[in-house]
Amino acid sequence: MRLSSVVFLLLLLSSASTLTDAHNITHLLAKHPAFSTFNHYLTITHLAAEINRRTTITVCAVDNAAMSELLSKHPSIYTIKNILSLHVLLDYFGAKKLHQITNGTALAATMFQETGSAPGSSGFVNITDMKGGKVALGPENNGGKLDVNFVKALEEMPYNISVIQISKVLPSDVAEAPTPGPSQMNLTSIMSAHGCKLFADTLLANSEASKTYQDNLDGGLTVFCPLDDPFKAFLPKFKNLTAAGKTSFLEFFGVPVYQSLSMLKSNNGLMNTLATDGANKFDFTVQNDGEDVTLKTRSTTAKITGTLIDEQPVAVYTINKVLLPRELFKAEAPTPAPGPAPEKAADAPKSSKHKDLSSAPSDSPADAPADDSADQVADDNVGVRFTGGRLSAVGLSLWLGLLML
Repeated sequence: MRLSSVVFLLLLLSSASTLTDAHNITHLLAKHPAFSTFNHYLTITHLAAEINRRTTITVCAVDNAAMSELLSKHPSIYTIKNILSLHVLLDYFGAKKLHQITNGTALAATMFQETGSAPGSSGFVNITDMKGGKVALGPENNGGKLDVNFVKALEEMPYNISVIQISKVLPSDVAEAPTPGPSQMNLTSIMSAHGCKLFADTLLANSEASKTYQDNLDGGLTVFCPLDDPFKAFLPKFKNLTAAGKTSFLEFFGVPVYQSLSMLKSNNGLMNTLATDGANKFDFTVQNDGEDVTLKTRSTTAKITGTLIDEQPVAVYTINKVLLPRELFKAEAPTPAPGPAPEKAADAPKSSKHKDLSSAPSDSPADAPADDSADQVADDNVGVRFTGGRLSAVGLSLWLGLLML
């Protein structure tokens, strides 16, 4: 009895330590050198990060020879992403399930279907259990042609992730169609059409900031666009900035790297912006709370409220507040509390030359903290809460185990 209780306790501790572990498609495929090219392109198209955040997924991998045939056509990286996203099924299909498909046929949605770039049924894959023990696959819009075969299972974590080998790249005229590069993208039009017209118009009116955004499109760009209502309320403050300040402020909402939403959730911390230049940090802190992602400066916390576009290497998100960079909105030193005033002075009228700063709006420059202490305390508190949660979970496991002794 005592031995079984100890075993039970060890199992509890083991499960507590592995609950946070997730699959990693690049690590799984790294065990199979014959799929190194496929693995490489999952990484550089950022599909790997999207696969890793899913809890139920099937990756239809092709070997290096099949990838060489695809690459010989010299598709752009954006077209390769569309093609490979067709090979990621949004359901679990292990070897056993493939041979036991209900009614012999299944239709699986793919990541390509999710992008919105796949019209009609072109983002679905037909899986059919054929006679003789073979399983065939083909895009749904392929005229019923099923000329790609299941070869073998590479890795299986039921019912989390399955990595299977298929005989060749799934053919799809839609996925293989040339995809325009990001430099041809009209960022301001996308913003204007989705609730960020004021920010887009302000950016268009500033030629230097607009050029900075345009120059970063091909190399990678993530934009956090304030919605119209909060930006309209902020415009009077914006108009009081110097010309250089206006440019830096607009560039502050762009980050010179591509960040998908899943990457933002996993890459918490300080993030540099297009305005960052030496001593002028112009950075903010990314932090997630469950599914919500927030951006924080010393005086503002904004939440990502929507995705306008997420096509590597460009992502544009909407935020519900206007972030205030510390370089442009610094705090004033607090005024010491006055001593007791003479009774006669108390009866005198207040001078109109002295403003009561307590009535200033919370996002005004006067209210911004003078140092990073607030951010540091917040970060420390997060760390304490996280560690406390882990300790509580282990403590509970130990307590339950002891009760069994």
